Amino acid sequence: MRHRLAAIKNFYGAAPLHLLALAVCFALAGYAASQVLSAPHWPWIFVWFAGAVIGHDLVAFPLYALADRSLVRALRALHRSPAPTPPLVSAVNHVRLPALGAGLLLLLFLPVIIQRGRPSYTDATGRTQQDYLGHWSLVTAILFAVSAVVYALRLGRALHHRRAPDDDPAPL
Repeated sequence: MRHRLAAIKNFYGAAPLHLLALAVCFALAGYAASQVLSAPHWPWIFVWFAGAVIGHDLVAFPLYALADRSLVRALRALHRSPAPTPPLVSAVNHVRLPALGAGLLLLLFLPVIIQRGRPSYTDATGRTQQDYLGHWSLVTAILFAVSAVVYALRLGRALHHRRAPDDDPAPL
């Protein structure tokens, strides 16, 4: 049995489990494509998908890549010290993650945050859209606060380990 698995791995280039996962993914994609193609409005689905890809690749990606590079450069400029030592804990991902969460929530809820379609929303739900901006701001603040707490804990732990004396006694 091991010989067959090794032969498959040598022929395919990866473990058989990878091949199985890939086959399941292709089957799922085929099923999704068959469902989309059987819908009467399938051309509009492809138009929307193409627009989303183009909008992301030509507009969104350059903007958030520029924002990310600016963040990295700003954090490097803040950390400039006489000795070229790297920071104990990098702050980049502690800013990236809550910014990504806030951006995705803004993208998802932008129409109700800016109160577009107010009469339709009120008729459908019986509620107003006035709370969405405050809720989005609160969730964004919580994301950044939790990230700051995690960063502070990691930094404190790194400083503690840096200052802690070795547990090994000195040789006599």
